[in-house]
Amino acid sequence: MIRRESAGDIIFNFFNNSFFFIFTAICVFPFYYLFINTISDNGLVQKGLINFFPKGIHLSNYIKLAQVSDLTRAFGISVSRTILGTFLTVLASGFVGYLMTKKEMWKRKFWYRFMIITMYFNAGIIPWYTNMQMLGLTNNYLAYIIPGIVGVFNVIMVKTYIESIPAELEESAAMDGASFLLIYRKIIGPLCKPILATIAVWSAVGNWNSFMDSLILMPAKPELYTLQHRLWIYLNTTSNLKSLMSTSTTSMSQALIDSLLNQKVINYTISMVTAIPILIVYPFMQRYFEKGIMLGAVKG
Repeated sequence: MIRRESAGDIIFNFFNNSFFFIFTAICVFPFYYLFINTISDNGLVQKGLINFFPKGIHLSNYIKLAQVSDLTRAFGISVSRTILGTFLTVLASGFVGYLMTKKEMWKRKFWYRFMIITMYFNAGIIPWYTNMQMLGLTNNYLAYIIPGIVGVFNVIMVKTYIESIPAELEESAAMDGASFLLIYRKIIGPLCKPILATIAVWSAVGNWNSFMDSLILMPAKPELYTLQHRLWIYLNTTSNLKSLMSTSTTSMSQALIDSLLNQKVINYTISMVTAIPILIVYPFMQRYFEKGIMLGAVKG
C-alpha cells in the first residue's frame, strides 16, 4: 500500500530540497565561476562580462601555463609527493592502528599513551625547523614524505574502527593457523577500506595543498618547490609569469599577448589548477569517505 504524503510532508520536502539545492549551488558556484572565466575570451573576462555562461571558449590559458617549465617540474613534485605520501601514510596508519589493538604487542598501552601524549605538545616552527635540519631533511625531497608517514590521529581512527569489527573473525582465522600479518592482509585490511579511504583523502588533500614545508625547508633547491609554492610565487609576481608564458609568442602582437595573458585570467587559472585534482579524485572516494567519517557517530 502506497502512503500518500500529507500537506505537511509536501511542504517540508519542498523547503528541505530547496535549502539543499541553494546550499549546493552556493558551494559549487565559486568553482564554476572560476572555471568558465579560465576558458572564456580573455578580453571579456578582463571587463568582467563573464558571470554565468562561458563565451569564446578556448583552452589557451591552460596550454600557456603548462608550457612554463618551472610549473611542469613543480607539478611533478606535487603529484609524486601526494601519491607516495598518501600511500605510505595509509599503509603505516593501517598497520600501526592494527598493532595497537593486539594485546600480544609488547608494552602496547605504554606505546599507545606515548603516541597520544605527543598530540598535546607543539614546540613551534623554529624547533621543528631545527629538528628537520639536524635530521638532514632541509633541501631534501624526503622532507615531504617522512614526517607525515605516521599520524597519531590517523592511528587512533584506525584502532577505533578495528575495535568495532567483531573479534570472532580474527579468532576463527587464528584458530586456522593464520598469522597476524595474514589476518590483517586478508580480513582486517579489506574491512578497513572506509576508514583508510578517509585517511587517504585527508592525506592527499594535505600533501597536495601543502606549501609551507616547501617554503621553509627548500630555500636552496628551487627545483624541489611544490606546485602550490611555485604558484604562490607567481601569484604574487604575476608579471613574471606573464613574461614566461609569452616567451614562445614572439610572433604575436603585444596587444594580443596582453589580451591573452592579463592578470585576472592568470589568477583564475592558477586557482583552478590547484583545485582541479582534488575535485576529480574526491567523487571516486566519496562513498568510502562518508562511511569512514561517520565512525563512532552511530552505536548499536
